[in-house]
Amino acid sequence: MDSKKYLKDISEIKDMMKRSSRFISLSGLSGILAGTYALIGAFLAHNRLAEFKSMNVGEYAARNAAVPELSLTIDLALIASLVALAAILTSIAMSYRKAKKSGEDIWNIASRRLVLNFLIPLISGGVFCLVLIQYGFTGLVAPAMLLFYGLACINASKYTFPDLRYLGMAFVLTGLISTQFIGYGLYFWALGFGIYHIIYGSLIYFKEEKA
Repeated sequence: MDSKKYLKDISEIKDMMKRSSRFISLSGLSGILAGTYALIGAFLAHNRLAEFKSMNVGEYAARNAAVPELSLTIDLALIASLVALAAILTSIAMSYRKAKKSGEDIWNIASRRLVLNFLIPLISGGVFCLVLIQYGFTGLVAPAMLLFYGLACINASKYTFPDLRYLGMAFVLTGLISTQFIGYGLYFWALGFGIYHIIYGSLIYFKEEKA
């Protein structure tokens, strides 16, 4: 009897230590919504690219800006930024609701470590993408975004659900593959940020939140 109680106490202590070292209030639904936002953004970007290709340079310039390529780049960057902002705000709101429901502090040691380890590769990747745009290597921007986002997920997985590591690996692999298909970056971007997020969010939701 004492042995069973001892083992139960050990199990509870291990569970408590695990909860304190990992941020487990990430919402699976926020991943699904982030993927949905990305697919909508990819659709809008595809339409903008199609408009650019269908018009002659002078017509596109008259409608959008003096420099057509710059206008297109700004439009695509704006779409990507809005998608990212919507995904971040949704993640924060839903994680806060989940943390409040479970009685967990959303801004604890684990969440701070999670954010820090996620942002370091992500910000580095963002700066690198700006450099690629600066030198005209726009075809490598989508692969670079996938690669650095994947590395950010892998780096942050130590402080949240371990499954995030597999999502990161999928992003890294997709980013590497997309470097060999320059011109199709938008489709790989939609696959990663759209489909992968929806699949991952669904798995986390049914595994962790519906269990």
